[in-house]
Amino acid sequence: MRRLARDPKSDELTASRTLNPHPEMVRDEAFTSGEFFDARDLVQVKYEMVRRVEADGVSVTEAASAFGFSRQSYYTAAQALVEGGLAALVPAKPGPRGAHKLTDEVLDHLEDLRSRRPGLATRDLARAVADRFGVAVHPRSVERALARREATRSRKSD
Repeated sequence: MRRLARDPKSDELTASRTLNPHPEMVRDEAFTSGEFFDARDLVQVKYEMVRRVEADGVSVTEAASAFGFSRQSYYTAAQALVEGGLAALVPAKPGPRGAHKLTDEVLDHLEDLRSRRPGLATRDLARAVADRFGVAVHPRSVERALARREATRSRKSD
Protein backbone atom coordinates (compact mmCIF):
# COMPACT_ATOMS: atom_id res chain seq x y z
CA MET A 1 0.00 0.00 0.00
CA ARG A 2 1.36 3.39 -0.97
CA ARG A 3 1.54 6.16 1.64
CA LEU A 4 0.71 9.75 0.87
CA ALA A 5 3.66 12.11 1.14
CA ARG A 6 3.53 14.40 4.15
CA ASP A 7 3.45 18.10 3.47
CA PRO A 8 6.14 19.74 5.64
CA LYS A 9 4.55 23.19 5.39
CA SER A 10 1.19 21.91 6.63
CA ASP A 11 3.00 20.16 9.48
CA GLU A 12 4.76 23.42 10.42
CA LEU A 13 1.57 25.45 10.21
CA THR A 14 -0.23 22.91 12.38
CA ALA A 15 2.57 22.92 14.95
CA SER A 16 2.48 26.72 15.15
CA ARG A 17 -1.36 26.78 15.35
CA THR A 18 -1.50 28.84 12.13
CA LEU A 19 -3.02 26.31 9.73
CA ASN A 20 -6.13 27.87 8.21
CA PRO A 21 -8.99 25.42 8.87
CA HIS A 22 -10.83 26.62 5.74
CA PRO A 23 -8.33 27.54 3.00
CA GLU A 24 -10.96 26.72 0.39
CA MET A 25 -12.95 29.77 1.57
CA VAL A 26 -10.17 32.17 0.47
CA ARG A 27 -11.21 33.58 -2.91
CA ASP A 28 -8.89 36.59 -3.09
CA GLU A 29 -7.14 36.76 -6.46
CA ALA A 30 -3.63 36.97 -5.00
CA PHE A 31 -4.19 33.63 -3.27
CA THR A 32 -5.89 31.90 -6.19
CA SER A 33 -3.65 33.08 -9.04
CA GLY A 34 -0.12 32.78 -7.73
CA GLU A 35 2.15 30.56 -5.71
CA PHE A 36 3.56 33.15 -3.29
CA PHE A 37 0.41 33.49 -1.20
CA ASP A 38 -0.74 30.37 0.64
CA ALA A 39 -4.37 30.17 1.76
CA ARG A 40 -3.36 27.54 4.34
CA ASP A 41 -1.32 30.17 6.25
CA LEU A 42 -3.84 31.78 8.60
CA VAL A 43 -1.55 34.66 9.60
CA GLN A 44 -0.83 35.53 5.97
CA VAL A 45 -4.52 35.39 5.08
CA LYS A 46 -5.55 37.64 7.97
CA TYR A 47 -2.73 40.10 7.31
CA GLU A 48 -3.61 40.37 3.63
CA MET A 49 -7.29 40.81 4.48
CA VAL A 50 -6.46 43.79 6.71
CA ARG A 51 -3.97 45.15 4.18
CA ARG A 52 -6.60 45.04 1.40
CA VAL A 53 -8.83 47.32 3.45
CA GLU A 54 -6.13 49.62 4.84
CA ALA A 55 -3.87 49.96 1.77
CA ASP A 56 -6.11 49.13 -1.20
CA GLY A 57 -9.32 50.75 0.07
CA VAL A 58 -11.47 47.64 -0.35
CA SER A 59 -14.59 47.62 1.84
CA VAL A 60 -14.51 45.56 5.02
CA THR A 61 -17.45 43.45 3.84
CA GLU A 62 -15.81 42.72 0.49
CA ALA A 63 -12.41 41.89 2.00
CA ALA A 64 -13.84 39.70 4.75
CA SER A 65 -15.87 37.75 2.21
CA ALA A 66 -12.93 37.32 -0.19
CA PHE A 67 -10.75 35.95 2.60
CA GLY A 68 -13.37 33.64 4.09
CA PHE A 69 -14.02 35.59 7.29
CA SER A 70 -16.83 37.57 8.88
CA ARG A 71 -16.72 41.34 9.29
CA GLN A 72 -16.21 40.84 13.03
CA SER A 73 -13.19 38.64 12.30
CA TYR A 74 -11.77 41.46 10.18
CA TYR A 75 -12.14 43.97 13.02
CA THR A 76 -10.61 41.53 15.50
CA ALA A 77 -7.63 40.93 13.20
CA ALA A 78 -7.17 44.65 12.50
CA GLN A 79 -7.19 45.46 16.23
CA ALA A 80 -4.77 42.61 16.95
CA LEU A 81 -2.36 43.99 14.33
CA VAL A 82 -2.50 47.46 15.86
CA GLU A 83 -1.98 46.21 19.40
CA GLY A 84 0.53 43.41 18.90
CA GLY A 85 1.79 43.37 15.34
CA LEU A 86 1.96 40.31 13.13
CA ALA A 87 2.53 37.94 16.06
CA ALA A 88 -0.87 38.91 17.47
CA LEU A 89 -2.55 37.22 14.49
CA VAL A 90 -1.39 33.81 15.73
CA PRO A 91 -4.33 32.17 17.51
CA ALA A 92 -4.01 31.85 21.28
CA LYS A 93 -3.34 28.47 22.82
CA PRO A 94 -6.50 26.55 23.63
CA GLY A 95 -7.36 25.63 27.18
CA PRO A 96 -7.67 27.41 30.51
CA ARG A 97 -6.02 30.83 30.76
CA GLY A 98 -4.57 30.32 34.20
CA ALA A 99 -5.31 28.71 37.49
CA HIS A 100 -9.05 28.55 37.80
CA LYS A 101 -9.06 26.26 40.83
CA LEU A 102 -5.76 27.03 42.52
CA THR A 103 -6.28 30.77 42.78
CA ASP A 104 -4.07 33.11 44.80
CA GLU A 105 -6.50 32.84 47.72
CA VAL A 106 -6.27 29.03 47.69
CA LEU A 107 -2.47 29.09 47.36
CA ASP A 108 -2.19 31.58 50.24
CA HIS A 109 -4.23 29.19 52.37
CA LEU A 110 -2.03 26.24 51.37
CA GLU A 111 1.16 28.13 52.19
CA ASP A 112 -0.30 29.10 55.54
CA LEU A 113 -1.12 25.44 56.26
CA ARG A 114 2.37 24.39 55.20
CA SER A 115 4.03 27.01 57.41
CA ARG A 116 2.06 25.80 60.43
CA ARG A 117 2.52 22.11 59.62
CA PRO A 118 5.66 21.65 57.44
CA GLY A 119 5.30 17.86 57.07
CA LEU A 120 1.79 18.03 55.59
CA ALA A 121 1.52 15.83 52.46
CA THR A 122 0.12 17.24 49.22
CA ARG A 123 -2.83 14.83 49.37
CA ASP A 124 -3.71 16.40 52.75
CA LEU A 125 -3.38 19.86 51.21
CA ALA A 126 -5.69 18.80 48.37
CA ARG A 127 -8.24 17.60 50.95
CA ALA A 128 -7.93 20.91 52.80
CA VAL A 129 -8.77 22.77 49.57
CA ALA A 130 -11.83 20.58 49.06
CA ASP A 131 -12.95 21.11 52.66
CA ARG A 132 -12.46 24.87 52.76
CA PHE A 133 -13.20 25.94 49.17
CA GLY A 134 -15.34 23.07 47.85
CA VAL A 135 -12.95 22.54 44.94
CA ALA A 136 -11.52 19.13 44.03
CA VAL A 137 -7.85 19.32 43.02
CA HIS A 138 -5.29 16.62 42.39
CA PRO A 139 -2.37 16.47 44.86
CA ARG A 140 0.08 16.74 41.96
CA SER A 141 -1.62 19.96 40.83
CA VAL A 142 -1.13 21.37 44.33
CA GLU A 143 2.53 20.37 44.22
CA ARG A 144 3.09 22.01 40.82
CA ALA A 145 1.23 25.20 41.74
CA LEU A 146 3.23 25.65 44.95
CA ALA A 147 6.49 24.97 43.08
CA ARG A 148 5.56 27.54 40.39
CA ARG A 149 4.78 30.11 43.03
CA GLU A 150 8.08 29.47 44.80
CA ALA A 151 10.00 29.71 41.51
CA THR A 152 8.30 33.02 40.72
CA ARG A 153 9.27 34.40 44.12
CA SER A 154 12.89 33.31 43.78
CA ARG A 155 13.13 34.94 40.32
CA LYS A 156 11.73 38.21 41.67
CA SER A 157 14.22 38.27 44.55
CA ASP A 158 17.22 37.78 42.22
